Amino acid sequence: MTSRYTRWRKSTRSDDGNCVEVANAGDGTVGVRDSKDVTGPILEFRLGTWSAFTSGLRAGDLSR
Repeated sequence: MTSRYTRWRKSTRSDDGNCVEVANAGDGTVGVRDSKDVTGPILEFRLGTWSAFTSGLRAGDLSR
């Protein structure tokens, strides 16, 4: 499954290695995985859903 994704990346704010990685597939799907378990499961999101989620994070709409 990981072969459909290119260039896994993690936040530049990650300094302890405990984070998620994000990558894009050619069909516009966004994959998210645990950076400590790169062969583990991948959550997949449509681009619009992922964009709404990250926009909400930036706006503070999803804070605790």
